[in-house]
Amino acid sequence: MITLTHGMVLAAGLGLRMRPLTATTAKPLLMLHSRSLLDRALDHLVEAGIEEAVVNAHWQADKVAATVGARQAPRISLQRETVLMETGGGVTMALPKLGPGPFAVCNGDSVWLDGPVPALARLAQHFDPAQMDGLLLLVRAAQVDGEIGRGDFLLDPFGQVRRPRERELAPYVFAGVQILSPGLFTEVPDGPFSLNLLYNRAIAAGRLFAVVHDGVWFHLSTPPDLERAEASMQAGLVRALF
Repeated sequence: MITLTHGMVLAAGLGLRMRPLTATTAKPLLMLHSRSLLDRALDHLVEAGIEEAVVNAHWQADKVAATVGARQAPRISLQRETVLMETGGGVTMALPKLGPGPFAVCNGDSVWLDGPVPALARLAQHFDPAQMDGLLLLVRAAQVDGEIGRGDFLLDPFGQVRRPRERELAPYVFAGVQILSPGLFTEVPDGPFSLNLLYNRAIAAGRLFAVVHDGVWFHLSTPPDLERAEASMQAGLVRALF
């Protein structure tokens, strides 16, 4: 178990699959039920007790900066990326501002509703720095409304993850929410790279784990995905689950 003090929201992506909605705005600034996706992610960080956060920006960075600047909490450092650094490169750039211990990272387009215990609190409760470099929040693929391909990960009884083998379907999808250790970022590439590179390295070392989300998660890749999520929120169907 750890106490989270720092976090990051990844908000620099181009959001190409969400066009035309992202033609003039960053995907994390799209609205769902009268609140931006970015604000929803930052709200979760605040609820988890995180006071210091980094938000990176590339596409429509000035608009991201305006959203960040309008907030009272958490204290946010805006990381402008003139070159899109991808997920791994973006977090690597932010490391000096993410504290000495494990930290939370959320995708700027990850929207979830907590179950009985908030997801970030569950991750913090389960994170063991002695045996983990990363702890991911996963969602059951069967519960996802949208196109997810073959899935992302499989889990063993101890919560260790692995990738699906050739022609194998994975029952879990990554929710875009995680706790990572600074130790995961030793000997990383210069420039842009994906966090998947570090996940694979941690899997090989037996140091990547996951917990399964016990609330609601929205798959938001295309405009129809956003429309379905908005309809669910407006109808109150999601609240009825709890």
